[in-house]
Amino acid sequence: MIAQNEYSQKVGLRIENERLAVDISACVHELFYNRGVEIVLFRNQLRDKSSSQILELHQYANDFVGKSIPVDRTLEMLKALKRTGIEHAKIDIGKLTHQWTQTEDTSEAFIIKTLGHLFRNPSLEPRDVVLFGFGRIGRLLARELIVQEGSGNQLRLRAVAVRNIDAASLQKRASLWKIDSVHGDFPGTVLVDEERMALVINGRPIYFIPTPNPAEADYEAYGIKDALLIDNSGAFRNYAALGKHLAAKGIDKVLLTAPGKGIPNVVHGVNQMDVNKKDRIISAASCTTNAISPVLQVMNDHFGITKGHLETIHAYTNDQNLVDNMHMKYRRGRAAAMNMVITETGAGQAVDKCIPGLGAKLTSSAIRVPVPNGSLAILNLQLEKQTNLEELLSTFKQAALEGPLVEQIHYNTSNELVSSDIVGNAAPSIFDVHATQVTPDGMTAILYIWYDNEYGYSRQVLRLAKHFTGVRRPAYY
Repeated sequence: MIAQNEYSQKVGLRIENERLAVDISACVHELFYNRGVEIVLFRNQLRDKSSSQILELHQYANDFVGKSIPVDRTLEMLKALKRTGIEHAKIDIGKLTHQWTQTEDTSEAFIIKTLGHLFRNPSLEPRDVVLFGFGRIGRLLARELIVQEGSGNQLRLRAVAVRNIDAASLQKRASLWKIDSVHGDFPGTVLVDEERMALVINGRPIYFIPTPNPAEADYEAYGIKDALLIDNSGAFRNYAALGKHLAAKGIDKVLLTAPGKGIPNVVHGVNQMDVNKKDRIISAASCTTNAISPVLQVMNDHFGITKGHLETIHAYTNDQNLVDNMHMKYRRGRAAAMNMVITETGAGQAVDKCIPGLGAKLTSSAIRVPVPNGSLAILNLQLEKQTNLEELLSTFKQAALEGPLVEQIHYNTSNELVSSDIVGNAAPSIFDVHATQVTPDGMTAILYIWYDNEYGYSRQVLRLAKHFTGVRRPAYY
């Protein structure tokens, strides 16, 4: 009888918590769509999560972060946020709620005391976005721009520039938008408007504009003004070539989704504050540079790096051949899905552009492997300051939970972590706790950093795009 009563009580508690989680989800979505407020719980996105997932994230806070967050307290804090006039912010409800429970303040009083600086009218104006190219990164950016549009006061996708377009190719691009072998189906509606040469995505018309010559494009003819153009085509890499976009009507700034020459190479979270208002063309660097730079920043700041080697185990890309054939580079012509292929990477030296002085201390090489997505960077670092495994892990756990790199570093404690597990992870750097090694003398560290070289990188591009255009407000963590 006692066991039966205990079981019934636990089931009843679970049902009640699931009801609370449903209310949490409603608050999260209302704040996002009506106010432009993004809610996370210890850096984990709460939007579009089921009640069970929301409860699991509360358990994560208790087990991993070590901060017990009752579900009813989270809901109380969210309801208090709704009663305020806060807009256009990113708030960690886990951290906020935990700090509040340590005080005797009412929820409203604590919010005013803690988030008062976010109550000022941000007077944000939406910024139009044009994608130049529609490849792997372009399509993920398109999906995510629509998902993140919210109330429409930040970035809004207006058009995709392609070399040429007709009804047949528009239909094919609709299919590519809707269905993806790696990332799954797009969670929305995709309709084809052949008359306007547009795809109507969740009710929003996205024009596909033939652009054989970037400098002669007229985006203003489509109602697009002062837009950010994100060049993901791979065709242009330097200032002169990318400058052609600025000659087009309707374009104000250009962001390259690849390493650039003669322009600032920026990793958001590391050196985005170096971007000046006068800069009109910048690069988001490479997926690998975005993966290793946050980790190298932490290592260099806390332990110092004398020298090191980077080995990236990278998923095959569209640049390689499916079957053995001619290629401008040796080895990349061999069948990508059948071979491990040694190739080169400039990511080690590219770090110097966002962490000056560090790139010269690093050597690097790459191996392309037969997986379509999901990569791994192995860092073998010689240190200036002696450390041990416990101290190193504690340092990264802190960096992943608080500070400027919480969006960039995911501290992963899974014993079963493999490449398919990190597909869809929004962090560019996934720190593998159980693979980390420190030599007995404490002067060498070997770190394993996973990254979704498509989705994780695309999320970094959008973080940088928001900063570059001024539509992103400081997040509260």
